[in-house]
This record gives sequence, structure tokens and C-alpha cells, in this order.
Amino acid sequence: MRNVTLKQLRALVAVAETGSVTAAAKRLHVTPPAVTMQVQALEDLLGVPLLDRLGERFKPTDAGREVIETATRIEAELHNCAAAMEALRNLSGGRVAVGVVSTAKYFAPYALGAFRAQYPQIELSLMVGNREDIIAALKADSIDIAIMGRPPRDLQVDMHAIGDHPHIMIAPPHHPLVGRRHLKLAEFAHETFLVREVGSGTRMLMEWFFAQADLHPPISMEVGSNETVKQAVMAGLGLSFISAHTIAAELESGRLAPLDVEGLPIVRQWFLAKRSDKRLAPAAAAVKAFLVERGREFLPSVKPIA
Repeated sequence: MRNVTLKQLRALVAVAETGSVTAAAKRLHVTPPAVTMQVQALEDLLGVPLLDRLGERFKPTDAGREVIETATRIEAELHNCAAAMEALRNLSGGRVAVGVVSTAKYFAPYALGAFRAQYPQIELSLMVGNREDIIAALKADSIDIAIMGRPPRDLQVDMHAIGDHPHIMIAPPHHPLVGRRHLKLAEFAHETFLVREVGSGTRMLMEWFFAQADLHPPISMEVGSNETVKQAVMAGLGLSFISAHTIAAELESGRLAPLDVEGLPIVRQWFLAKRSDKRLAPAAAAVKAFLVERGREFLPSVKPIA
């Protein structure tokens, strides 16, 4: 069956349903000899007769009925595929897998929720992970697009800026350094820091910041999530260098306090990333365009240090 063509199958079905080569030719908008040629080629290919002539009409043989059933299923699948393509073209359907680094989970779901309200028929799946998780998912092609900071070093990606991403240093509200102005990094030599895991974008940026002053942050605890970092700082277990977008609510409520450190905030960018060699389907392209055009609207508002 590998070399069977749609023309052959459609010719067979048309003759079986109309009972006539002439009628089949009219249905298919071809000549009767063309229909006869297609049916004969199919019979030669399969090695069995597919039609019997009974008087003036053609009827399918047992083998013919088997092939016609298969042809009917193929036509149904092609119809479904065409409908799916139309839905994708009109953005009335489709599935999009979005990956976000864990720090972006404080705004990305709101942006995707706004997109979903505009295109309710498009199915969205959300993967949240650290930087290495998201890069691995891009490499594996298990996500269509990603929200992240710096681009990966060993994967060609197209990056589109979404908006500013500030990073600051935080402390519990009653820490002695809170309220002091223009703190120098040297003043943190005896403080302890709660940090994200090795490989996270926040951890790498913090290490780079301290390295500019030829210092190494004294680390008391390595934590795998921003939520745990925040809770540990509030509990007085140490200070932390963190994305300001993860702590907007805690700063507003006074549960955490920002520190006025020289050189901070460090402002990086949020990016929308896709593999350079990946062609996005219409639904995924629509999500990408929405996030690039409107993503900054959903970034948390962080007040400057007073």
C-alpha cells in the first residue's frame, strides 16, 4: 500500500458509489479513461480485483470494500486535518507550550491569562523551571517559546525584549542596615546570604556583582525557590540578592525591606525566546507577538528605595 495514491483511491470510491465510470469521471472532473487508468493501476498495485461489473453497473469486490473503508477513513482524517489548519490560521484553535524561568512566574501567568481571554480556543500549557530546565526544554523542542533573562550560550535562539528586570538586595524589616544610604559591598563582609541554586540566573548575576568588587558573598544557605528565599529572609536567616519582581507584594506590605546598595538595582531585561531554527505555528506566533507587544504591562510595579 506504500505507493497507493489519493487519486487512485478517489477513483475507486467514485466508481463504487456511482456505479459508473462516466458518472465517476463527472464527479472527479476528469475524463472516463483517466478514471479507468487510476482504478486499473490500483488493482495492479494490490494484485486483486477491486470492482465487479454487474450489468451496466460496477460493484466493489470484498477486497474493494476493504480498500474503500480505508479510503473513507483517510478522507475523514484529511478533513479533520484541514479543519485543524483552518483553526490555526484563524487562531480559533491550536496548542502552545510556554516555558518560564521560575522568577517570571510572578507575572507570566497574568500575561498568558490576558492572552487566553482574547483567544479562548487556543490551549496553553505552562512549564515553570530554573534556567537550566527551560534551556533543556528549548533544546528538546518540548516548549514553543520561553520567558527568560540572558540567552543560552550553546543554543541559537531569537530573543525579543519584554521589559526591564531589576535586581536588588533585601533584608528583614528590622535589620540594622535597613534605612542606611549608599551602602558599599564591603559592609556586607560579615553578613550571610541566602542564594538560589547554582545555574540560576539570579545566582549568576549576584556572583558577577560581587566579583566586580573582588568579593565573594558569604553564603549561609542555598535555596531552590524564590518563595523559600523570601520566607527565610523574613525569618532573619540572612540577606538575599533577588529579582525585585518576586518581592513586590512583600515590599508593599513591609514584610521585607530593600537595601540601598551602591550599584543597585541592576536592571536586566526579560526576553521572549524561541529557537532560531523553529518555525512557530500561527497560535504560537500569536502568543509570541502578544508577549512582546504587551508583556511589560504585566510586570510587577516596584517602588524605588526611598
